[in-house]
Amino acid sequence: MQLVKTKIVDNKTKLIELPTEAVCEPEKLYYPVTSGRCPVGRPCVEVGDRVLVGQLIGVREGSFFDQEVHATVSGVVLKNEKKVDQSGRLVDCMVVQNDFKYEEYDADFERTDEEIKKLTHKDFVSIAHDAGLVGLGGAAFPSYIKLDTTEEIKVVVANGAECEPYLISDYKFMDEYPEKVILGLSYVMQAVNAPEGVIAIKRKHKALILKMEEELKKFPELNIRIAKIKDFYPAGWEILTVKLATGIKVPQGTIMAKSGVLNFNSTTLGSFYEAVKYGRPLLHRFFTIAGDGIKNMTFKIRLGTPVRELIQRAGGYLNPEIPKVLVLGGPMMGTNTTNDDIVITDTTTSLLVFNEEVVKEDPCIMCSNCIERCPTGLDPVLIMRAQRKRDKEELLTLNVNQCIECGLCSYICPSKIPLTEEIKKAKRTIK
Repeated sequence: MQLVKTKIVDNKTKLIELPTEAVCEPEKLYYPVTSGRCPVGRPCVEVGDRVLVGQLIGVREGSFFDQEVHATVSGVVLKNEKKVDQSGRLVDCMVVQNDFKYEEYDADFERTDEEIKKLTHKDFVSIAHDAGLVGLGGAAFPSYIKLDTTEEIKVVVANGAECEPYLISDYKFMDEYPEKVILGLSYVMQAVNAPEGVIAIKRKHKALILKMEEELKKFPELNIRIAKIKDFYPAGWEILTVKLATGIKVPQGTIMAKSGVLNFNSTTLGSFYEAVKYGRPLLHRFFTIAGDGIKNMTFKIRLGTPVRELIQRAGGYLNPEIPKVLVLGGPMMGTNTTNDDIVITDTTTSLLVFNEEVVKEDPCIMCSNCIERCPTGLDPVLIMRAQRKRDKEELLTLNVNQCIECGLCSYICPSKIPLTEEIKKAKRTIK
């Protein structure tokens, strides 16, 4: 099947031009004990304990891995409170009262370049594990699991496509810290003995590409190149990114490493650099508030920061008499929430605030737009009909689990049928 490429208005130009506001002084910070991937949490500290920046305070436990949680400020541990995380659900959070001293745990630690060159594959895996690193493109898959491969890796891809509208977190990171992306990529290449590295950036971002190319000139010994990929949605889907950047076709449903490729989000690579060089976990990330229902702003904030403080910094909601639609993440694949008591986690990139519009669903006109644009070759309408009939047997024949939930079928539908939501329901039905 030939994928019909879809150009979507991304609303990024003005957001990219906005200055970044640094916010590092919340009185309380909140660290989820559990997550969507980790249903069990185990605190490592008790109420009343004093913790330092970067100190281990808890461990989230998944079905086949664990993820370490670290404090991003120094201060005193308070009792747990509930907040909304990236999934849009209320979760229990450890609360730390900020003492505003920002004293670091093992502040003087730094590996020399010579020491880094001597690190083994096992060393790199342990570093990623101990820093609690996960994929920052949204999937939150543990980086140490991805690194711990025995497959022969021919190329490591830094995915900087960030193709969802409004999302600029990766762009901001690459623009401000190009060296960290490059060196983080080189550390992964060293870890898995990969001979080549590729940084995938949409070719329309000419200024960013130029900056990254200039930075690469400082490291002539590294076999890393920039891949200027086409501007369409969903070019950031890792299978498409790898194909566009390297020409390698990875079969859907297979482990990417078996095709000789590892794909890492560009900001994830920057966090890997910090972990390898300084032993630091992820402490900050770029976060955007955007949409027609609020003043648009970009922040650099500490993990654990309450989003309500950022909403207040933006002046609150515009036209509060108009009901608002809140989306965590991008408008295509993000999560709707009715609660803005949100906490910044490692995968929280943005809060979109839109003035609510009433949308009327019309009958399907059989235009086949959704089929032509589905990147995995599904028939969304057939899935929708089977789901609404709760026909589990039919759903099983329609390969529902191949859906990557990109949102294109809903976006392109002239009848305004919420096809993506129906497919999400169908996935739950066949479970």
